Amino acid sequence: MDNREEVREFLTSRRAKITPDRAGLPAGSRRRVPGLRRSEVAALADVSVEYYAKLERGNLAGVSPAVLESVARALLLDDAERAHLLRLAQAADGSDSLTRPRRRRGKGRWTPHRSLQWTLDAITTGPAFVRNGRMDVVAANRLARAFYSDLLNGTPQPNLARFNFLDPASRRFYPDWDAFADVCVAILRTEAGRDPHDRDLHDLVGELSTRSEEFRSRWGAHDVRRHGTGTKRFHHPTVGALTLAYEGLEMTAEPGLTLTIYTAEPGSASEEALRLLASWSATEEAAAPRTTGG
Repeated sequence: MDNREEVREFLTSRRAKITPDRAGLPAGSRRRVPGLRRSEVAALADVSVEYYAKLERGNLAGVSPAVLESVARALLLDDAERAHLLRLAQAADGSDSLTRPRRRRGKGRWTPHRSLQWTLDAITTGPAFVRNGRMDVVAANRLARAFYSDLLNGTPQPNLARFNFLDPASRRFYPDWDAFADVCVAILRTEAGRDPHDRDLHDLVGELSTRSEEFRSRWGAHDVRRHGTGTKRFHHPTVGALTLAYEGLEMTAEPGLTLTIYTAEPGSASEEALRLLASWSATEEAAAPRTTGG
């Protein structure tokens, strides 16, 4: 992905989101832009209009951390957006190799270490899985495989973004589909800033942009976010409605990977539904034919 274009569209989209009232400026009259003017952002960031215009044209090479922080404050960036701006500046300086996740070597799909799979399998009361920044699910426990049965069964490389935008089953599985779609694209956009040279990510974004207008419009918004903790609603084809809390944990031993664990409130209907799903998945696994080596 072109760094200058990413910078230009990100800064422009953030500026368009800020009203003069939010920035503490008089609204005035006859405004021709939906958000702040460049001159207003420059004044808030304490830089010249010419200098800010250069930044918004996509040139972040050599920009000091102090100026980046001033621009972030002027644009009212949240923590995820500040981090994204910093990564774009690092990429412009050619230093992104110091911060992006290390590349997986060798052919084929990355497989988890045995200890990671043991850890996932030890979580028996809630779905737990590991994904990368492209939203590929690379490891999962048994309950996650049952929970995401439409995604994980029979797919060589299951991907949450493809499921969200290209599989009709996602519309029923995610009652709040639009919110899930927003988060999904924001995670991919964040990953694009973290690793702009990821060819697989380029291919995924191209595929989704071509096949989904819903994805294409969200991708153009340049929204980013951190996906840490919260509550989500689901509708599972076997056990019905669930409301689950989640925790997303960055895996320091494997940069670029996130462990996600879903849990239900103790004593809730969702907890009982997870118990039923666990029992059903255990029965299905026990009934499945086993293969032996020759």
